[in-house]
Amino acid sequence: MNSSPILRTERLLLREFTMNDREVLHAIAQEPDIFQYFPTRTAWEMEKVERAIRHQIEHWETFHYGLWAVTLPETSELMGWCGLEFLPDTNETEVGYLLSGVHWGKGYATEAAQASVQFGRNEIGLTEIIGLTDPRNVASQRVLNKSGLSFTRRQVYFGMEMFRFATQAPT
Repeated sequence: MNSSPILRTERLLLREFTMNDREVLHAIAQEPDIFQYFPTRTAWEMEKVERAIRHQIEHWETFHYGLWAVTLPETSELMGWCGLEFLPDTNETEVGYLLSGVHWGKGYATEAAQASVQFGRNEIGLTEIIGLTDPRNVASQRVLNKSGLSFTRRQVYFGMEMFRFATQAPT
């Protein structure tokens, strides 16, 4: 069942995850330092990749938003993920993204994050979307700023101190 809409940006296609993505997503999750700024910094086993995909399919069914598989339309290459995740511990929605290192520095994360934030505000009606980064992750902070989020405070999420960014309420 396809419960997530497809988003197209200038250079990207954001589509739902399927179990067919598990091999490529597993390979991305093995890249050195891919999780260097995440609370759990270790590479994902295949079982965790499959659990993550199942979780996103269920998340879409429950909340009508979630993470998309970020792909290049010309090749259908899976680059990583981007989208919105509900955080039950704080009752907030986070824009999150992770792309394979070969795609860093090309503006893809910003393009996908901007589309995700726009979808959350315009299609879902979310009044606030937050972004979380490790204080050392300057590149991710730039992505959040370019996606319409502003720094609000330092706060502990997932057991680590993070920089919290948030969208501004529409005026």
